[in-house]
Amino acid sequence: MRPPASSKETKGATVPAPDRPVARVAVDSPLPHLDRLFDYLVPASMHETAEPGVRVRVRFAGKLVDGFLMERAGDSEHEGRLMPLERVVSPERVLTPEIAGLARAVADRYAGTLTDVLRLAVPPRHAKAESEEPPKQDFPPAEPPTGESAWDAYPTGPSFLDALRHGRAPRAVWSALPGARGWAGAMAEAVRAALDGGKGAVVVVPDGKDVALADGELERVLGPGRHVALTADLGPAERYRRWLKVLRGHVRAVVGTRAAMFAPVADLGLVAIWDDGDDLHAERLAPYPHAREVLGLRALRTGAAMLIGGYARTAEATQLVATRWARPIVAARTTIRSLAPRVRPAGEDAELAKDQAARQARLPSLAWRALRQGLERGPVLVQVPRRGYLPALACRHCRTPARCVLPPTRTAVPLPGPATGTAAPSSGTAIPLLSPSGGATMNGRAGAAALTDAGDGMPAVQGADRPGPVCHGPLALRGGHAAPYCRWCGRVDADWRCPSCGSPRLRAVVTGARRTAEELGRAFPSVPVRTSGRDGVLATVPDTRALVVATPGAEPVAQGGYAAAVLLDGWALLGRADLRAAEEAVRRWMNAAALLRPAAELVVLGDAALPAVQALLRWDPVTHAERELGDRAELGFPPAVRMATLTGAASAVRQMLDEVRLPPGAQVLGPVPVDESGLERAMIRVRRSGGAALAAALKGASGVRAARKTPDVVKVSVDPLDLI
Repeated sequence: MRPPASSKETKGATVPAPDRPVARVAVDSPLPHLDRLFDYLVPASMHETAEPGVRVRVRFAGKLVDGFLMERAGDSEHEGRLMPLERVVSPERVLTPEIAGLARAVADRYAGTLTDVLRLAVPPRHAKAESEEPPKQDFPPAEPPTGESAWDAYPTGPSFLDALRHGRAPRAVWSALPGARGWAGAMAEAVRAALDGGKGAVVVVPDGKDVALADGELERVLGPGRHVALTADLGPAERYRRWLKVLRGHVRAVVGTRAAMFAPVADLGLVAIWDDGDDLHAERLAPYPHAREVLGLRALRTGAAMLIGGYARTAEATQLVATRWARPIVAARTTIRSLAPRVRPAGEDAELAKDQAARQARLPSLAWRALRQGLERGPVLVQVPRRGYLPALACRHCRTPARCVLPPTRTAVPLPGPATGTAAPSSGTAIPLLSPSGGATMNGRAGAAALTDAGDGMPAVQGADRPGPVCHGPLALRGGHAAPYCRWCGRVDADWRCPSCGSPRLRAVVTGARRTAEELGRAFPSVPVRTSGRDGVLATVPDTRALVVATPGAEPVAQGGYAAAVLLDGWALLGRADLRAAEEAVRRWMNAAALLRPAAELVVLGDAALPAVQALLRWDPVTHAERELGDRAELGFPPAVRMATLTGAASAVRQMLDEVRLPPGAQVLGPVPVDESGLERAMIRVRRSGGAALAAALKGASGVRAARKTPDVVKVSVDPLDLI
């Protein structure tokens, strides 16, 4: 830093702070080549408020931008004169040293930038909530635990709680016993043990339904006002208000969805995650971290305990057990058999002809009998893996998939050029876009794609006088009396005919939850039918006679448990082109099966010889996960290895692969086309020990491209869920 200026130079200059005049600021910039701290001068007027962790405004590249003050220093390595801080947004120190270090570690783990992680870690400021005085609440001390503990059912459960009460840091992978509310009560007891040991706790669950369940159990076990629940649907003011209660130390226990993984709990003693295989734990924003990995980093950095729980078990959790980083918590087989439902597999076609009602409801007789007998004792559950009515159709005669043959909603006019004898428009000239009727509608920019005939590689309208591009999206039905519509362009095609055989008749390829509810309503006309899915998720249902049709993850909790359940269309889960298809099928089936009463009948429509169905039959997710991990290790897939994907325009992906300096032993797979959009994806595989080097190399390559202002963006994702 330049030495103090002379008296002439200091006229009108900023007077620096008397102590630690240099502020190191993380500037809010998504550019990877700017992912570092920048030095600014702390004016004397801000000496008291410009403390590490506060929000600041600084001038960066000629603009006023936001940032976080990370630290104060006495000197700077910058040779020139430092720019002063513009202002301190708020004296509230919203970024704690622990969360700042965690954010840096997460950014390095996922080849991202610090500012991207800080956007996920620190919620937007709400000035009114920040200025409010916290209400004075005098809660009575929590009553000591009495009676049996939920952890008594596990041989190593009591010792796990004892370690938490004494401030130690056990790490465990917990295979929960079936039971609708059992997991939440056991999780609350673990939080209570951590608080009794003088520590804080963070619990992350997949969705709001699970938050509500855990919230109720925590209030029962801890007492009122001793924890907060953080979810996105609270609204910005209430969410920030609750987050401030955690930051200021008013509460030391937090439960919430994936954003709660960054909750600033002081003196952290326990981090826990429920159902870590749920894809809702994977962040959709860059750098796409997974809650399980973030909590694992946090436990490692703070010396906190970690608990990974679920009815099923993921390959990643099994990897932690196999490397002895964590210990398993599993109940005895006799206990499992006493609480698990009676699972019976059923063929999907062989029994359909046995009963007229079963044919109407597309159920084998075994499943139909289970529902009928279950309805005599209470509510029954039907899990359908697809939402909607009929989301996929085909020709009834030749089974050709039904696709839209209408023209695109808008098509760019062919660019004039030498072939037509006219000059191409200059840059910036507006080009008219044609509607399906041929009339000019909206304007587009010059240089837009101009594919207008079959010679450009686009599907053409069959039978048209002049072939042109078509939508080619899949057709679906919204209801029993509706005309087929396209799921891509949204238009109705009432006059559809099969391009192969000319038949106008359609059949269902996949049946959705709403159609299933309609069919079951006809098969059981005197029974109320309730649906739970994307259009509306039911948290609970009463313990009365009812048919509950739900998509995976949206199954409501029945008071007293379901009397029976049927898991439909097992092929739809097991037949997905996904590395995690079998693991995900077991997870979804067990999550639904755990809602049943002990020894209730559960019918799964799937081949009993399949390993996933066998895991459900024996209620043995551990063996299935160990086999899954072994298969992935043999094939070279995560979590046995570390993997990253590069997705973008074909030329951009290839250019980045040519420029990146990969660690020794790295293997490049691809690139291959992703879909019809023209994007390509390449995969890079390294040993687990080379994961940090791979992330650093990819971040460096992204920084070089950003510094060159390369127009095509390449999305970098480390260990993504959707590899295949």
